[in-house]
Amino acid sequence: MTSKGGRRAYAAISVIAAGALALTGCSEGGKTNGAKGNDGKDKENASRQQGQIKFGTAAESNGPAAPVAGAKPGGTIRVFQRDSYVHLDPGNIYVSDEGSLSTLLHRGLTGYKADATGKGHTVVGDLATDSGTPEDGGKTWRYTLKDGIKFADGTPITSADIRHTFERLFSPVITEGPTFIQQWMADKPGAEYRKLLPEGPYKGKHLPDTILETPDAKTIVFRFAQPKGDLPYALAMAGYGVVSKKADTQKAYDKAPMTSGPYKIKEFKADKNMVLVRNENWDPKTDAIRNAYPDSFSFTFGHQYEDSSRRLISDTGENKVAVSFNNQVDAANLAKLKTDPALKARSVSGFQPYVGQMNINMSKPDLQDIKVRKAIAYALPIAPFIRAYGGDDGMAIAGGLISPTVSGYEDMDPFGKKAKPSGDPEKAKKLLEEAGKVGMKLTFGYINTPEGQQYSTGMAEGLKKAGFDVQRQEIPADTFYDVVSKVNNKYDIFHTGWGADWPSASTVIPPLYDGRQIQDGAQNYSHVNDAKVNSEIDRISAITDAAEAAVEWNKVNKYLLESVVPVVPTGYYKQAQLFGSGVGGVVYDDVIGAIDPRKLFVK
Repeated sequence: MTSKGGRRAYAAISVIAAGALALTGCSEGGKTNGAKGNDGKDKENASRQQGQIKFGTAAESNGPAAPVAGAKPGGTIRVFQRDSYVHLDPGNIYVSDEGSLSTLLHRGLTGYKADATGKGHTVVGDLATDSGTPEDGGKTWRYTLKDGIKFADGTPITSADIRHTFERLFSPVITEGPTFIQQWMADKPGAEYRKLLPEGPYKGKHLPDTILETPDAKTIVFRFAQPKGDLPYALAMAGYGVVSKKADTQKAYDKAPMTSGPYKIKEFKADKNMVLVRNENWDPKTDAIRNAYPDSFSFTFGHQYEDSSRRLISDTGENKVAVSFNNQVDAANLAKLKTDPALKARSVSGFQPYVGQMNINMSKPDLQDIKVRKAIAYALPIAPFIRAYGGDDGMAIAGGLISPTVSGYEDMDPFGKKAKPSGDPEKAKKLLEEAGKVGMKLTFGYINTPEGQQYSTGMAEGLKKAGFDVQRQEIPADTFYDVVSKVNNKYDIFHTGWGADWPSASTVIPPLYDGRQIQDGAQNYSHVNDAKVNSEIDRISAITDAAEAAVEWNKVNKYLLESVVPVVPTGYYKQAQLFGSGVGGVVYDDVIGAIDPRKLFVK
């Protein structure tokens, strides 16, 4: 999933990162190395997330959610966010900050039920009565809707809404969200799935019962050509939240959706503010996942990490009842958490599933030469990136494309970044000379945040030492992913971050590196189209043994970095967040990869 600040939209809410937009080294002034970043606690955190999350029963899917100790309803929580929300339509949600928001607004057939610590999870039925009943070896999955589930306008949620939700994902209305289930339905890789229902349901055509059957108002049956044992995970993604058939305004739905979760949008002014109030038609007895204690949430946008950190550290006035769903502690204040016990008590932290990567746009003629791509890989300094996010406390140097939180992770360092975090300009320059491209221009699109400005400057200097003519161009933070996901964007290199949608590299390699997945809004940012990678994606996707598949995905990981070089891994993400003393129920949720909005309350 994409990470907007350097984070992702998990399967639970899947994510992609950019610069640290999620999507987020070291010169002599500050050491950084992978080993230091991976201390015992980090390794324990990462290893825990590698484990499979179990599928829950009907009993575990019953509401209401377990109460939070000491919580009571009422009050307003202030939320300081860096970026405004670009997408509110569930089908277009695939970045982490919108994923966090969606936990309050949207519901899906399944969802992640967290324990009191945010570390233990179960996939349960959300709108459905359970996590699903597989048939035919996992090719067929059957779901039954709960009683009493409604949209915010009081309309009952039926199987017709579920059918509509999935059929519209094939239409041009949806451009940014996950594509796992659409591809499974069509039994086609990449963007070919759209041919199954090119206009969605909007011109009277529908998916046949052989693919999606809704025999009555409460029953939904998915039928796939191949076994899909991960369906309950995929259905828990924010991108598969239910959409009202009656209230669907197509493109306009992205700014004013009909919600099904415990809150609805009272006011939203892009780049300024948002106010959520209670959805009176949400019945907690139908919801095992969400507590929904506050009467409202009041958001303001434009808070850089330094600003939100300063406000929350002050703990004065409205800051006492404030959080940020996604902003991390800025680099300058991160060290204070170690020396100030009172401040540390008002913080939560965790390892995230995101991997940062510098994308090399292989659609550009000069970048189709692998010697040029390798020159970029060796020249690129990782130290400025790590330093911009607080050093080893906020980031560990990445060697591969698979996070330490994902099954099959293996420590590797193909470009020697752990030994030379400031890059290897001599080796890079030799490669550039062999390619006859010394002095070639590189347009570096960077996310316009303080962190992005900082690390892009240092990275550009490192590339220049190797003989590149680097031109930095800023991209607004709130639209960064929309811009770089355009096939014909003008940038040669740009940084994104990606987090696995569940602990499997099947949610990393295919979305990022399948050459058949090159389309506007897709996540193959480097536009790599390698025949071996494409065929291996098809072969490994058919392996039903998760452990065997993990080994095979890692082979593709190595092949991509050693023989293709479409990206340069930069960092494995960690995150620390602060909250006001008047906010209770604050836990860092491993699946969300941030503070869990569902448990918060005003003290």
